[in-house]
Amino acid sequence: MLRAILLTSQTAIANLFLSSFSIFMDTEQSILRVLMFPWLAYGHISPYLTVAKKLACRGFYVYLCSTPVNLNFIKKKIPQKYSFSIQLVEFHLPDLPELPPSYHTTNGIPPHLNYTLKKALKMSKPNFYKIIENLKPNMLIYDILQPWAKEVANSYNIPAVMLLTFSAAMLSYIFHPVKKPGTEFPFPALYLREIERQRREEMMEKAAKEKDPDDKDPFAEEEEPMNKIILISTSRATEAKYIDYFTELIQWKIAPVGPPVQETTNEYDGDLDDDLIDWLGKKYENSTVFVSFGSQYFLSKEDLEEIALGLELSNVNFIWVVRFPKGEEVRVEEALPEGFLERIGDRGRVVNGWAPQLRILSHPSTGGFVSHCGWNSVMESIDFGVPIIALPMHLDQPINARLIVELGVAMEIVRDDEGKVHRGEVAQVVKSVICEKTGENLRNKVREISENLKKKREEEMDAAVGELVQLCKTSKSNNMML
Repeated sequence: MLRAILLTSQTAIANLFLSSFSIFMDTEQSILRVLMFPWLAYGHISPYLTVAKKLACRGFYVYLCSTPVNLNFIKKKIPQKYSFSIQLVEFHLPDLPELPPSYHTTNGIPPHLNYTLKKALKMSKPNFYKIIENLKPNMLIYDILQPWAKEVANSYNIPAVMLLTFSAAMLSYIFHPVKKPGTEFPFPALYLREIERQRREEMMEKAAKEKDPDDKDPFAEEEEPMNKIILISTSRATEAKYIDYFTELIQWKIAPVGPPVQETTNEYDGDLDDDLIDWLGKKYENSTVFVSFGSQYFLSKEDLEEIALGLELSNVNFIWVVRFPKGEEVRVEEALPEGFLERIGDRGRVVNGWAPQLRILSHPSTGGFVSHCGWNSVMESIDFGVPIIALPMHLDQPINARLIVELGVAMEIVRDDEGKVHRGEVAQVVKSVICEKTGENLRNKVREISENLKKKREEEMDAAVGELVQLCKTSKSNNMML
């Protein structure tokens, strides 16, 4: 009963807000209500939340839809100032024995369950119909990994726009052989090494087997020209030529919305954060590397050992986030090489599961970021002016790594022909970035690009908002004529 009263009160407050607040760019003085529906991965949710905040600041009312376990994560990232303009909407998946509610996210789940999670999301399509029908948004912003969401929105004559959470460089690389088969990719700085190519082919074969035959091509040519708009979490400050080439390949309008970077003020997670930041504050400027490989990738025992011993050999200060899949009870001390923690002493901190990434990257003592090169991490590091030590794992990461090396903001730890990491390579690259002239050059370049990103940020988002408003107006006019 109490929960019902609270929900009713929240709805009443939201309705009061909607009735009293008018969107500045809409000539009809009406609020545009946008439903955002990202894939169930933090790497997708985070850029959606960034865009949600930007839309809210421009007068939109945003519904952000995900599973309860993900919403618990999202709540911590939303400051009080957005409490009346961003509403979280629960999306429930079916109960499956191998997929309890705590697994309704890609964060930490065993990799073999990712396909089951995607199937469970599609099985909940009827729930999405109910959400659309109840909320009646003016627009849906959805993820490429659930193209069926567009069909649901369109069945109610609601326009749907994709927000892509990948780099334009990676999208260009993937779509080139599809749109221009038999021709050479025009940007030689982007390439895959042989072992990466083999793994990508294996991944593509698996994806083809798992593909739902009912899913339509999200870039279908028969789409109405007015609807051919795509949002992308990047900026012309870093990817102008790749945005232009991707546009040429798919013949859609591409609207960059800037880097997917959250506010550092919303990352606090208790005494552990304070302890890490206090420790970091005792180190010299640019003397420490942050080591983290995202929420979806887990190091093999061999890679973990080589990285540990490489960090030890480098003699550089470090904070290292080590993660293990849900359900695996592993003590960090047992996973690391014997005696490692004792030998490094106060020179390094090893953290299990999570660390305040943005607070660490924004700290003056941080001089480099050893990263898997997920797109969010790459853009966060550039935004904070921190050089990247690239150690890509899979998916889009190798192309992202080549892009940032091309930009002059990164060095790559190169694996051998079998894809293995070696401690000597780790130590050499880390020392180059932190202790040598190479690192100074990288820092100068990344800070220059960071300044350019900040200059373009509002301008690019304003342009994207203009496209969304126009699409809503056109859709409304067409619906009135039906």
